[in-house]
Formats: sequence, C-alpha cells, structure tokens
Amino acid sequence: MASPGVQALVEAKWQSAFKTLNREEPGISGLLKTSQARQLASDFLRPRALSEPRRKYRADVMANAFRLLYQTKQLHGVLENFLEEMRQQRHLITEDVEAYMHEYEVRPYAFVLVTEVHETADSQIIAQLVHRLVEWFNAWRPTTETDGHPGPLESLGHVAIDSYTDAFQTHIYSVLPPSFSSGFKDLIASTLPVSDPAPPPDRALWDAFHALGLIERYESLISSVCYELVEKHVVETCAGQWSERMLQDLRDWMQNKVLPWMCLPYAPGARTMEEAGASLHGVGPRFDFHVCKTLCDLRTSEIFDIIVDYPDSIDALYDLKECLYRVDQRSNLVQSLRKANKKRLLHPGADTKDILAQYVSTIRSLRIVDPPGVLLYKVADPIRRYLRDRADTIRCIVSSLVGDNENGESLIDDEPPLPYLTKDAEDYSDPHWEPEPIDAGPDFRANKPGDVISTLVSIYDTKDVFVKELQVLLAQRLLAVTDGNYEKERRNIEILKVRFGEQALQVCEVMLRDMTDSRRIDQHVQSQKPSILHPVIISRHFWPSLQSGSFVMPQKLRSIQEEYAREFTAFKPDKRLVWLSHMGSVKLELELQDRTIEAEVTPVAAAIIELFSEKDVWTAGELMAQMQRLDKEHLRKGLNVWVDLGVLKEEGADKYRLLEVAEESSKKEGTVSAPKPKELPAVQTTQQQQAEQMRVFWNYIEGMLTNLGSLPLDRIQNMLKFARGYDRSIEQLGMFMEAARREGLVVVRDGMWRLNK
Repeated sequence: MASPGVQALVEAKWQSAFKTLNREEPGISGLLKTSQARQLASDFLRPRALSEPRRKYRADVMANAFRLLYQTKQLHGVLENFLEEMRQQRHLITEDVEAYMHEYEVRPYAFVLVTEVHETADSQIIAQLVHRLVEWFNAWRPTTETDGHPGPLESLGHVAIDSYTDAFQTHIYSVLPPSFSSGFKDLIASTLPVSDPAPPPDRALWDAFHALGLIERYESLISSVCYELVEKHVVETCAGQWSERMLQDLRDWMQNKVLPWMCLPYAPGARTMEEAGASLHGVGPRFDFHVCKTLCDLRTSEIFDIIVDYPDSIDALYDLKECLYRVDQRSNLVQSLRKANKKRLLHPGADTKDILAQYVSTIRSLRIVDPPGVLLYKVADPIRRYLRDRADTIRCIVSSLVGDNENGESLIDDEPPLPYLTKDAEDYSDPHWEPEPIDAGPDFRANKPGDVISTLVSIYDTKDVFVKELQVLLAQRLLAVTDGNYEKERRNIEILKVRFGEQALQVCEVMLRDMTDSRRIDQHVQSQKPSILHPVIISRHFWPSLQSGSFVMPQKLRSIQEEYAREFTAFKPDKRLVWLSHMGSVKLELELQDRTIEAEVTPVAAAIIELFSEKDVWTAGELMAQMQRLDKEHLRKGLNVWVDLGVLKEEGADKYRLLEVAEESSKKEGTVSAPKPKELPAVQTTQQQQAEQMRVFWNYIEGMLTNLGSLPLDRIQNMLKFARGYDRSIEQLGMFMEAARREGLVVVRDGMWRLNK
C-alpha cells in the first residue's frame, strides 16, 4: 500500500494529464477527440509498401488533427511511433536493395563477351536502385504538405524530417553491399562529359543522390572519378606532345567541361557558373592542383626524352616549370632524371660525345625549369663524376668548343663570351645577392652552375688540361688546312681568350702566327727558285709533340727537300729545316704502259712507288732497308694503296711486282684518279703525350722496385716527386701501374707492388 502522500501526488498528476488531453471539455469528449486525432495522424504517417494505395485525407482535417496533437503534447510520441513502425517495415527496402544488387552482381557474368554493353547495363541497374530508394524515401517521408497545402508539422521545424532522414539513410547504408561502391562509381563515371558535345546532365539522378545523402557519403569516390578523368585526359592529349604549351589548354578544358559537371555534386540548384562560384570556391583550386600534378608526373616520366628533344621541347619545359611552382615535386624530378641517366646514359655503351651532348641539353633544359640551378646541381653530379673518369672527355669537350664535332656546331657560338670563374667566397655586400634556395645542398653555392662552357670546364679542378688539349686540337686543324684560310680558328682563339685568359692561349697565338709566316716564307722561296714542294714550317718548341715515324726519302724526293732547305737557309741564315717526312701529302701522276693514274697519297706511299721506278719487284724487307726507320705498319698501308689501285701486285709472302700493263680483272680505261687517303692525326693527343712521359718515369719505378723490393703506391708516388718534371696524381700513377701489371711487368699483393720476376 502506498502512503497517503504518494497517492495524493499520483492523483494530482493524473488530473493534470486528463485536463491536458480533455482540454476541459465536458465529460471525456476532449479525450475522445484527441484519441481520434492520434489514430488519424498515425494512419497518415504509417509506412506502407509501395504497392499499397494511400488513403486520401482532407487537408483541413489533417491540419486540425496535427494541431490538436501539438496542443496536447502528443506529436513527439506520434513521430516516435512512426519511426518505430518504419524500423519494422524496413525489410521491404532491404528486399528491393538485395534484388537490384543481385541483378547487378550477376549481370557481368552473363555479358562477358560484350564489355561495353554490360558496363552500361550495370550502371543503369544502380541508377534504377537509386530511383527506387528515392521512391521509398518520398513515400515514407513525413511530409509537411497534404493535398498540396501546407501541413501542420512546421511547428516541429526540421526535427521530424531530419530524424526520419537519418533513420532512412542509416538503414540503406547498412544494407548496401560493398559492391555498391564500384557500381556507384561506374554510374558517376557514366555522367562525366567525355563526349563532344556533352549530353545534358540528368538532374533527376543527381537530385536523387542528394536526397539519399550519397554525395556526402561517397564524396571521396566522386572526387576519384573526376581525378581519373583528369589523369586520362592529360595522358591522352599531352603524352609525347612537347612542341606546344599544354597546361593552359588543360585549364580551359577544366573550365569549360569539368567545372560545369562539378556543379551537379557540389553546387546543387545552381544553373550557371556564377551561381556556383561560392560552392566551387574550394573545389576548383583542388582540381586545378590535380591537373598540374598529373601533367607534372607525366613530364617527369618523360624528362629524359624531353631533354633529348631540346630545343624543340622547350614548351614542355615551360609547362613543367609552371607545374613545379604549383606542385612541390622537385625531388621526384631529380630522382626520375638521375635514374634515367644511370640506365640510358651513364654506361660503357654510350659514346662520350653523346653523353656530353645530353649533358649540355640537360644544363639548358634545367635552366628553364629551375633558374637558380638547384635541380641541375643535384642531377649533374653523377654525370660529372662519370665524365671525369672517361679518358676522352677533355678532347670531346674541346671539340665541342671549337665546332670540331660531327655536326660542326660550336658551343662558343651559342654562349656569350664570359670569363672562366673560379670559386670565390660570397660577397654579401652585393645588392643582387640572394640566399640559397631551401632545397639547396651544403655545397650548392660553391658549385653553382654558370654558363654551359664554364660548367663543362668545371668538371675538372683546373683549366690547364683544357688548354693543353686545345693546343693539340688546334695543331691538328691548322695542319689540315690546305687553302690558307685560318679565320675560323683565329676567331675561336679570340673568343676563348675571354674564357681562359690571353696568357693561357699564348702558345695558340704562336701556332697561328707560324701558319701565316709559313705561307709567306714559301712564297719567298718560290719566287727565288720555283719548287713543287710547299712545306708547312712550324716552331718546334711551341707546338705539341708530333707523331713519330721519320724515314729516309728516296733520292729524287730527298733532293727536292735539300734544294728547298738551301733556299730557306739563304732566307733565314739562323735557322734550319728538320723534315718530318712521314707527314703531309703528295700529288702524283703515274704514266704506265697502258694507263695514267693520278693520286694524292701519303709521303710513305709516294716513296714506295718512287723505288719501283728503279726495279719492278721488291720485297717488304728490301723496301724497309731502303727507307730506314719505317715500321711495318706504315709500309703495309703504303703498299696497300698501290695494290688497291692495281699498280702493284702481291706475289707470295711480302713480295710485290709493278704492273706496267694492268691485269684483265682490274683493267681500267683512260686516267684513273685515286681518292685522298684518310691520314691518322699528325699530332699526339694529350693522353699519348702523358703515356710517353710515364714510360720515361718507368725507369725510376723499375729502379726503386729493384733496390727496395715491394713498395706501396703512396711510397712510389712520394719518391717520384723528386724526379724532374713529374706532376702526376696518385690516381694517374695507379692507372699506369695497373697497365704495367696487365703487361706482366709488375705484380701486386695486399697493396704492395713488386717487379714480376
């Protein structure tokens, strides 16, 4: 039994509730009206199957019912009962979802042979499912309208609608299988503006997406579809297209095609781009970033070929530069280019000239992409180290400087004449001084690249090696000139003086002056006593070492030399001529019994055929004895010239006969002209000169190892420093010792070198 106090409290509460429900009407008439209104509202809101017809209600009756429930504070209870009934009836929605998704999941296996058809059909199944869910959503939605007139639920604001929407969406998200994501992605992709002209958008479908909350739930998936469209379009339109700017065209495509489509998910209700401007304020820059990133990735993957195609690919480089400002992928560019260089460029199969040409293109290309030079500094280091280890790098660089390469192009024609700069400390008082870029390395300032020529020269620590190689190359070019025109070489030397200084190229000036003086002296000698001989007279101490190979000319040719030497001595009493008989060329006309042969051959070949005027048959040994100091290789080459022309015939081993009458197999009518032979370079290269000098120092090394036994390389280096003229590094000494080991002169064990006994 309850206490009297509790009984009184319960009775008071009951009376208060009764008054609220009865509204102080007589008897229980008010309670009956409230009950009828509750029953009417519950029936109006009750979730039904789509096939079950909804009863027609008068607007004023429903308005009065909901108003009464609101006044009696029962409206919230009615809505709670509605949500509970919806939970009980949601199996109807689940059955529809399962049916549509089963058809979607099974259909691909039924249409395996018709790919395009089944993909379109799959997306249409998902579209049908979405429209079906919208039907359920609208059928069960507690609308605030009745027969098209405003209803009574506005007193609750959006609470009822929001509660219903959350419950409905929570259910459909819980029953949608994982395969719905791929189907929804295909459906979104089918709405993209891929065709031209693009079909009008299906706004009813997008309104359904918004009603079901699919836009918010699958926003990342929608974005990925758009990202894939951008990536596909960039690859299809820009891959391999380097001769024109593509970034602005991509942005125009985004503005005209993609952004209007973005209004559907991100700016619902907007009919123009101006109306959608606020909604797309954060979306547009995000996709512009992706355009730049995709194009940057594409150009990064193509960067090696873009550099190969420079300067035709300069527009692609400017696009890449703009993309790198927008997307910070500088490190990816460096890694990609270094990897491509290692795989396609820096290997023994690549010619040094090709490596240098690619390096020059890399310098010019990366100057466009990154003017401060940080990217070039990071990319160039492996190339520079690889070139430094190649023996012919210096010669190839010098050939490129003066246009002695295959295409005849000269770097000094493309670059302004700037002086060669050494590494100096930074001048912080310079008003144009700038801090190092944030991604610069610790040695960037000291190794900051300048112009192309300075960058190539800076591969080595000193410019002296280039000057020496330049002297060798200039000597070869000057000795090859036959028309007396030295203006190109003179111009190159004048420009290179700015680069390396006048003192460094003083020897080159002497060589140029020798060529001019030589022509003047020859003209004087010819005026005193005409001669068929036109020598080039050079200063022995100022020219690089010439290739050895002197031999004794036959008497007739030797007498011509002696006559010329006497006239020269008369003109220059304080000087005498030392003939280098193995160099130069001789124009001959041979009159045989049945033919005449005109040929321009080497002095060795001319001396050989002169000897055959004395007798018709010579052996190789007899010829070598006559000409003296002539090696077998040069003799063989001289003989082969006349054998190829059908003048001589080889009989037996090292025996040759003069053919006064041509044999039938090689008989030719009239006059025969022989092509000018390709001679070996007359001047020793820097490597050849260094090799000969190291052979001189071999006597010192051999004496050390004989007297002291086994020695380490650094000990040999320190002792050689006392030898006159020795200026080699320990690396060069190591290479020489390794060559001696291959020849069997020395052996090495545990770093100790000794003579091979």
